Amino acid sequence: MIEELLAHLSGLTPIVIYVLLFTFAYIENLFPPSPSDIVIVIGGTLIGTNYLHFVPTLIFATGGSIAGFLTAFGIGWLLDKKLIHSGKLKFINIQTIEKAEAAFRKWGYYLIIANRFLPGTRAVISFFGGMSRLDIHKTMFLSSISSLLWNIVLIYLGILFGKNVALVDKYLNTYSNIVITLTAIVILLLVINYFIKRKKSN
Repeated sequence: MIEELLAHLSGLTPIVIYVLLFTFAYIENLFPPSPSDIVIVIGGTLIGTNYLHFVPTLIFATGGSIAGFLTAFGIGWLLDKKLIHSGKLKFINIQTIEKAEAAFRKWGYYLIIANRFLPGTRAVISFFGGMSRLDIHKTMFLSSISSLLWNIVLIYLGILFGKNVALVDKYLNTYSNIVITLTAIVILLLVINYFIKRKKSN
């Protein structure tokens, strides 16, 4: 499948590939999972064959990542204001949400800078960043740095491994599974800690 995707993209004009890089990177922030990472790696492979150029590949991929992040951030911002804090969703405990938002405001910027390196959590981080009302300028700066660094890594993997994209895909999937597993463990521990503290307070 990866080889077929590489062959298909190789048959397109460079400008179409740049647009696809932007589109896949954008969509991933809204409708995960998306194969944006491996598409960017393929972009790196095509740089290695001199079919694409490094700078526009990086710009389009990073631009899509930032635009998608800010869209999810904006949705979180609007949803928090219109639904959650308006009291329209009766089944949601506003005090619990406010505590979660306060915690995210404390640690959120660290998550933003690590965002692109945390597959499986990117959409969640950007969404909760908006809900927590993180500073838009600082958030945009940090998300841009995160996207830029991650995309440089992906592009250089494509250049380094050439047409052996399937091997890179295998490594990325392994990395993603490790990150998702560790994230799930951390969340589980936080939930357990929350209920223990709640039980003690009662």
